[in-house]
Amino acid sequence: MNTATTSATSWRPESVMDTSVANEASASGVSWAAVLAGAFVAAALAFILLLLGVGLGLASVSPWTGYGASAGAIGLATILWLFLTQGITAGVGGYVAGRLRTKWAALHTDEVYFRDTAHGLLAWAVGIVIGAAILGTAATSIVAGTAKVAATTVGAAAVAAAPAASEAASALTTASAPDGATSASAATPQGVFASSGMYLTDELLRGDRPVDGSAASAGNASARAELGRILAESMRKGALGDTDRGYAARVIAAQTGMSPQDAEKRVDAVYAQAKSMLADAELAARTAADNARKALAKTSLWMFVALLFGAFCASLAATVGGRQRDGLAGVPGTPSTHQREVAVGAH
Repeated sequence: MNTATTSATSWRPESVMDTSVANEASASGVSWAAVLAGAFVAAALAFILLLLGVGLGLASVSPWTGYGASAGAIGLATILWLFLTQGITAGVGGYVAGRLRTKWAALHTDEVYFRDTAHGLLAWAVGIVIGAAILGTAATSIVAGTAKVAATTVGAAAVAAAPAASEAASALTTASAPDGATSASAATPQGVFASSGMYLTDELLRGDRPVDGSAASAGNASARAELGRILAESMRKGALGDTDRGYAARVIAAQTGMSPQDAEKRVDAVYAQAKSMLADAELAARTAADNARKALAKTSLWMFVALLFGAFCASLAATVGGRQRDGLAGVPGTPSTHQREVAVGAH
């Protein structure tokens, strides 16, 4: 009887609580091992889901007209996949951080809930830093490779649809480019003449008779190149000077046999056509830049919202993992958290 009484009263809750409080007061409130574990799990899942998203995206598009998903559908799917990726990766990482953290036995329930939330938030933040520092390089390589494939496809289509640039067009570009540059964007006079300069010079020297072998002489080729340089320089300056206009008209009259008045009219018409082509190229470039700006702005805003959603999922999952961690059976003979709280309250 004395033995039973001694064993029943041998455990004193106040002594256990005092020891637990002293131990937890000297320990850090953050279990960094659990936080790092959750962060690495989240980063690994993010990389896996990134690969899966790229594969699904490439499988849903097609360079052929009428095939593949539309641009709007691709954009909506990208947003949904971004939220899904953040929810899964941040949730799993937060749950791991909450489940693996140190068990706090002598803390109030609200404090435990706050610490679990903080652990989930820390796991999410460290995972974002890891993803930006390490996985960002892999993501950039994947995106760059995808863009290269797309550019190669478009370039092959352009080569198949249009003839190669001639030596005359190359001469036009080289002569008109400032500081010896040999390439320019499509929205500049150099870019316009790189693609359409041969056509414009042909239009200037177009006569009533078809071009035969004798017409394709060195003098004719020299005249074409010179007229092309005149057009390119006038487009760069923004105006066609009277001297260049008169000289071009004389060259055209000599090459085609038309009257000087008709040659001048042709120079004016072709110059106006070149200005119209340049204006269209500038408009297309500005439109593309504006569309890219809008797409980048929308992408940044949706990524911001998705990251906030990921932070919420990580914090919530960490509280779930923490509650399951505290609900597990402890060491045999050790009272549970609920039993300790009841004993302290009774004392």
